[in-house]
Amino acid sequence: MDIDLFLDMLKIDSTSSIEAEFADFLVSRFNGPQRHIETFDVGDGSKNLLVRWGVPKVVYCSHLDTVPPYSPPTLDVDVIRGRGTCDAKGQIFAMYEACRILEDRGYTDFGLLLLSGEETGSFGAKAFNSMVSRPFPTEDAWLIVGEPTDNCMASAAKGTKSFEVTFEGRACHSGYPDNGESAIMYFNDFMNALRSIVFPTDEMLGATTWNVGKLVSDNPQNILSDRLTCRVYFRTTFESDEMVCNIMKNMAGPQAKLRFGKRRVQDGSDIVAKEVAPWQRAMSVKAFGGDTPSRFEVLDGFPSKPVAFGSDAPQLTCFPNRILCGPGSILTAHKDEEHITLLDLETAVDNYVKMYMTIIQKNR
Repeated sequence: MDIDLFLDMLKIDSTSSIEAEFADFLVSRFNGPQRHIETFDVGDGSKNLLVRWGVPKVVYCSHLDTVPPYSPPTLDVDVIRGRGTCDAKGQIFAMYEACRILEDRGYTDFGLLLLSGEETGSFGAKAFNSMVSRPFPTEDAWLIVGEPTDNCMASAAKGTKSFEVTFEGRACHSGYPDNGESAIMYFNDFMNALRSIVFPTDEMLGATTWNVGKLVSDNPQNILSDRLTCRVYFRTTFESDEMVCNIMKNMAGPQAKLRFGKRRVQDGSDIVAKEVAPWQRAMSVKAFGGDTPSRFEVLDGFPSKPVAFGSDAPQLTCFPNRILCGPGSILTAHKDEEHITLLDLETAVDNYVKMYMTIIQKNR
């Protein structure tokens, strides 16, 4: 493996929204006489990159961008640390190494598709999927998406649903709180209500989880907050995806259909109390969509497991056959200690070559 190339890849800051420079770097390093390289504008200043060896029957795919903050790479014997090592420059590197092996063996029906904006909404994947005229037929091609799955094929992945939630309060002197309404207290009531909801356990994907981010309430310490905004981000299952959408749709506003108070909510359409709570009247919700839970192809002879994270794979519906698999652990992705081992990369390269051979033999 060309570890120097991997280290050079990691030295480029490709945080979401500035990954175009990384795409240009790869164009210069991936160029070769048997390869056709194209870039496609996504529309937000970023670009997708495609390297083709002939007309692809198998397409390797991962994403160009990384989450902040950027950290440069370090090599410690057999472990490489730094931003992007496993999510997802390690995927790109292992896939490119597999492509080089296939090229050396004389194969000419595969490609490497690298997409922008995966970490911020899969904008590159959506742009490619919606292309009126694609650079090659995708209807019969297999797509292998690289994400850190411990080199296991993902049998299924949770969906994602994102909502912007706003609470409108009424500011007043904090010494006289009865003269106002605290948006923060309303948010706290909402959190308690959300925690009371019993989501069904999915046989394959397990529990439904959620997280709060982008929390903003910019009020002085001695004034009740008159406004709070946040994002609530769900990881949904086959059992809960529709339920989550119903709950968030019906719980807010003066005419909320979903009410809390007398017993736990069991379904997104339950009416369980006579009165809409004050926090519900103060609350508004804007849905940003997301992915539905997905099942993926699993080839014989490879380990498999379900995963709880999102990827570009659900957006690329132009490919009927999709695999999700790659080196590294999702448990170190998006963290300061992000890393990948050389052994994990070597295993991934071997796996990606074997996947290609299995698919080609399977479709003869």
